Amino acid sequence: MPVYEYSALNAEGRKRKGIVDAGSIAAARQKLREMAVFPVEIAEAADRKREETAARGGAIHLFRKVGLRELAVMTRQLATLLGAGLPLVPSLAALVAQIRHPALKTTLARIKDEVNEGHSLTQSISHFPEVFPPFYVNMVRAGEASGTINLVLERLADFNEGQQALRTKIRSALAYPLFMFFIGSGVLFFLITFVVPNITNIFREMHQTLPGITVFLIVVSGFLKAFWWIITLILLAGIVGLRYAIRRTERGRYLWDRFKLNVPLFGALNRKIAVARFSRTLGTLIQSGVPLLSALEIAKNVVDSIVIADEIRRAAKDVEEGASLSTPLSRSGFFPPMAVEMISVGEQSGNMETMLFRIADAYETEVEANILVLTSLLEPAMILVMGAAVGFIVVSVLLPIFEMNQLVR
Repeated sequence: MPVYEYSALNAEGRKRKGIVDAGSIAAARQKLREMAVFPVEIAEAADRKREETAARGGAIHLFRKVGLRELAVMTRQLATLLGAGLPLVPSLAALVAQIRHPALKTTLARIKDEVNEGHSLTQSISHFPEVFPPFYVNMVRAGEASGTINLVLERLADFNEGQQALRTKIRSALAYPLFMFFIGSGVLFFLITFVVPNITNIFREMHQTLPGITVFLIVVSGFLKAFWWIITLILLAGIVGLRYAIRRTERGRYLWDRFKLNVPLFGALNRKIAVARFSRTLGTLIQSGVPLLSALEIAKNVVDSIVIADEIRRAAKDVEEGASLSTPLSRSGFFPPMAVEMISVGEQSGNMETMLFRIADAYETEVEANILVLTSLLEPAMILVMGAAVGFIVVSVLLPIFEMNQLVR
């Protein structure tokens, strides 16, 4: 059944956009009227060329981007429908009817249309790389080839839910320290640029000789008050320039990834996150029937590090030449000895995916514990720094007052 995109007005006169399945434009208009909306414009989504569809799939608006949570829920629902014996096209149609996320709803409608035309699910989802990453596409391909698509989709849902849970824990743990940092920085800026000048003007009018730290505070306060906008522009330009170097240049990305892996405290944490992602992804791919070399090619793209990805690429090359996977990984220096040893045991026992899952479980648990420790240390450290800064301001202001009291006596 064709899919139509529409723009309509509801009973209150508000504009609505969406998609609707119908046999014709006239049937689509009738269906919309039954929904108590009045169509303004209707166009058949399937009439666009597939290249245009792919381009639009890769240009999903930032605020409509499909996240891991939405993708995991959709994948779980599709696996349930297929596992219950429902054919693929009716399963996709059922998902289109119940999903509320605009971008995912439109994407699934186009996928359903392509599958209905005779294309495989793998071919259809590959046209939307912004929604379905290469890892997802290759997993679905392996599931279709082995005839276990519902089982593969369940594994995909488990994987996406696990990744989303890990990200949520990291963000939740860092939310409070970041909030404290921005609030504290704002308070300090207010004190230095607005409160301190009003107090120090009294000392200037009295022509009193001021202590060195008070003079330093006055200089800093005057500089920030006069040139705060220049400092802000410089900081913004630096951030934009750094992001450009990291995202647009190969050298910048490499240096940034190297820095993230070697920075004190956080370097070890970033390595553990990369090892956990690599192990979880590789184990899921191997379990789903993807060959080891293809699985390594996919897994290197999920570690979020060019440096470690290069080491995995070299390891894949050695494996292609007949070496074991554990040997080149041990030479890289980025994979902990425990992980390398467990991979070696998995290779010898022929139970690689089980060992990889155990590695992922172990390092994900370590990551959570390390994040709790770091955040518990960050909070008092930030309070100490903010307290020291406020204390410096207070002492700088009170010292001249104490000296004035001594002179009066």
